[in-house]
Amino acid sequence: MDKIKTWQGSLLGCLGLFLVVILTCLSIAYFTEQGCSGGAFKHAAVAADSKLCSDIGRDMLHQGGSAVDGAIAALLCTSVINPQSMGLGGGAIFTIRDISGKVKVYSSRETVPKSFKANLLDDCPTKSLLISGSQWIGVPGELRGYQHAHQLHGRLPWARLFEPTIKLARNGVPVPAFLAQLLSIPLVRHLIRNSSLCQLFCKQDKTFLGVGDTLRFPKLADTLETIAMQGADALYNGQIGLDLVKDVKEAGGTLSMEDLKSFKVQVADAWPISLGETRMFIPPPPAGGAVLAFILNVMKGYNLTSNSMKGDQRIQTYHRFVEAAKFANGQKHVIRDPAIKSAKNASYLLDGAFADTIRDLISADGTHNDEYYNAQPLVDRFGTTHVSVLAEDGSAVSVTSTINHLFGSAILSPRTGIILNNELADFCGRVDSVRAGEQPPSSMAPAILESSSGETLVIGGSGGSMITTAVALSLMNHLWLGMSLQEAIAAPVVFVDSKNRLKFELGFDKTVIAGLEALGHRVEDWEYFFNVVNAVAEHRGCITAVSDRRKMGRPSGY
Repeated sequence: MDKIKTWQGSLLGCLGLFLVVILTCLSIAYFTEQGCSGGAFKHAAVAADSKLCSDIGRDMLHQGGSAVDGAIAALLCTSVINPQSMGLGGGAIFTIRDISGKVKVYSSRETVPKSFKANLLDDCPTKSLLISGSQWIGVPGELRGYQHAHQLHGRLPWARLFEPTIKLARNGVPVPAFLAQLLSIPLVRHLIRNSSLCQLFCKQDKTFLGVGDTLRFPKLADTLETIAMQGADALYNGQIGLDLVKDVKEAGGTLSMEDLKSFKVQVADAWPISLGETRMFIPPPPAGGAVLAFILNVMKGYNLTSNSMKGDQRIQTYHRFVEAAKFANGQKHVIRDPAIKSAKNASYLLDGAFADTIRDLISADGTHNDEYYNAQPLVDRFGTTHVSVLAEDGSAVSVTSTINHLFGSAILSPRTGIILNNELADFCGRVDSVRAGEQPPSSMAPAILESSSGETLVIGGSGGSMITTAVALSLMNHLWLGMSLQEAIAAPVVFVDSKNRLKFELGFDKTVIAGLEALGHRVEDWEYFFNVVNAVAEHRGCITAVSDRRKMGRPSGY
């Protein structure tokens, strides 16, 4: 009997210990999950321009897809939700970190057709914000970029990435609030009313779609369905390409099937730059990564902390940033396709010694005339979209995609439903001549950052000329000035335009504005702040995702 009691006691003791272990494990799991507070995710996240597109990207990740799968699905969705920003008629730059940790850049940015208008640069306007017309259409590389990235890094079937967007395009979506805002702007209305885009965005009585109306893309749905079944060659070697070329030529453009067939994705190692305890990987020229890195390299030398935003130090911090941005304007002329023999090697912009030299030229007590910065006046432009993705396996994608300016060339291909880019306008004011096959210079700078402690930040921006400002200030705010990622992106910006004038976003500190004016900076009113940053960051096992509210975006994850 005593042996039985002893055995029962031992059994109960073991069961009790087992229950304690189980409860402990459950508690650890619970509190680990609970530790990702404030809307953070535990496994993966997508930050796109809209909640719907972030959700679609997330769903691909949840189905076992890679970061590339999530990014492509989110981009396809964005071509319907924000068609003014990007689509199959444009191009993209992917910065991809694979599961081994290597970071590569895949550029499918548009190129100059083999035949293009003589004296094209003579058509460059000096004031217009939106440049339309068939002469500006570059060879679209967007889909080739998707194909290349998917072949190397995709996990899900190609067709599955297209399924959600095909349904959206065919069934229609309520007109997105941000698009409705754009369609209410007189400048945009004038552009659309006088173009083939009215087929998409106007009602039968020629009034514009608005909130409460349904936006449909039936021809695009057909195109996407064919591409899902046949692959990218349906456009670059098939009937879709033939239809696209026919439409472009009927609109007066020069795109040919030879241009489409010969398009190749440019692959390069990402350029690394040290930002203190963090390394940033950026795309090389003709992308804008080097200009972004230059500004951050200059600002890094000021050893910024949260104290840099207190009292008069706040004015001085912004003064230094504005000065760095002015010097950056003077360096933009070196950003050119490296395949062009006359292109200057822009890698010096990442050099710490060069940043030191520029920092020595920044005066604490005032600014200087434009000649001091070697600034060459340009016309600033606005457009583009960005998607940031971090997958459960640690792979990451930072991708910026564009048809260039808002609504691109304002030319719709009626046979395919594709909106064409006006990418060749990016040469205006930047070069003296263009060459067939050349990629235009760009501000796009999709970046991936890694800290010495193993944390990851996937970030990029849209807004044309404002990309550099938006991403640089977001990174400064977050890495050095003590702001959360959400606060860093939401903070009002100061944009230094191509003529070195300062434009302040609504809500910017008026004391700082007055202080900068007192230092001699020229200030100008501006209403078009399209600076939009989307980012995903992993910190101690928790993932924070931010889609910029300026474009009414929201992230998604699990």
